[in-house]
Amino acid sequence: MAMAMAMEEEAYIPEEWSEAAATIASASASGGITAFICGPKNSGKSTFSRHLLQLLLPRHKRVAYLDSDVGQPEFTPPGCLSLTILDSEATDMKPPPERCFFFGDISSKRDPQIYLTYIFALYDHYSTTNSGVPLIVNTSGWVKGIGYDVLVDMLNHIAPSHVVNIRISAKSKNLPSGAFWSQDGDARAITLLEINSARQDSLNRSVLVHKDSSHMRDLSIVTYFRQCFCGDMNMSSIKEIALALAAHSPYEVSVSAVNIKHLHCEVPKAEIFYSLNASIVGLAVNSEGSEHPPRCVGLGIVRGIDTSRRVLYIITPVPSNVLEEVDVLLQGFIQIPACLLQVQGCVSPYMASNVLPGI
Repeated sequence: MAMAMAMEEEAYIPEEWSEAAATIASASASGGITAFICGPKNSGKSTFSRHLLQLLLPRHKRVAYLDSDVGQPEFTPPGCLSLTILDSEATDMKPPPERCFFFGDISSKRDPQIYLTYIFALYDHYSTTNSGVPLIVNTSGWVKGIGYDVLVDMLNHIAPSHVVNIRISAKSKNLPSGAFWSQDGDARAITLLEINSARQDSLNRSVLVHKDSSHMRDLSIVTYFRQCFCGDMNMSSIKEIALALAAHSPYEVSVSAVNIKHLHCEVPKAEIFYSLNASIVGLAVNSEGSEHPPRCVGLGIVRGIDTSRRVLYIITPVPSNVLEEVDVLLQGFIQIPACLLQVQGCVSPYMASNVLPGI
């Protein structure tokens, strides 16, 4: 499989979307432009957000992007929530985030409260450091039950200038029409734009693009750890990346030098090493004090553990000068893709064959 695997087909942008994006881009809101993109799963939120980003960049030079979709984030590996500042003059269209938190799961359902804590912290950071820079807030497709309550809390905290509600033909899956986040239904100073999903059939029914989410998450993780190597290295397939990672020298991290935190579960002290081995961890810095969530500077693979020396062996693309600041390891439920464990010529202790069904 070539590295072109992550390329997507050219996005189809209907006239209705172009008009909505143009309305936002040409706005002169006194408090700046903050566009909140919401709608059910697979309705096109990320596609619209990217289109709006491309429209805003030439006009404003810098645009902020708050990514709240932990399952398929735009600028980070899965399991992260981030605020990224994009510059029209920069050549890297996937720059490192300005602020990132490791949520440790692919769905906010795991812990909606801590999820909101991270979202609020990202927005508060934006409002104090980048106020006036247009902001795009892309959201997940969880819009029913607790997901609806989470979305309303986000809207009330962020108070955007524009809300884009993307709707599909299956009305039961949509968010309510109007200012659903307001108790009295009054949008006040917020401009509400309700648009239909991009692709529809001859009967005006939404044609949802069903993506292999699990496969896309694996590709995102593989692409992230590809950064462990120089860009000019000739690695055009997952197999080659897996072989390179298997031979890559890891960092030694003393357990006494970091605080190990297990997200969303409790692990007995005697089982910590078993839990960490062959896992993906968030590398975080907790220098701002306990009242702030630790900011994530990247991810690492715990390749092995020397229990007698109490040392972890970690593979990560995070530069060594940044790694020196890391004092927290966050373990969630983000798994190493199986394709990185299936390396020809290497026997992985974490892979099993001939597994009986149901075991």
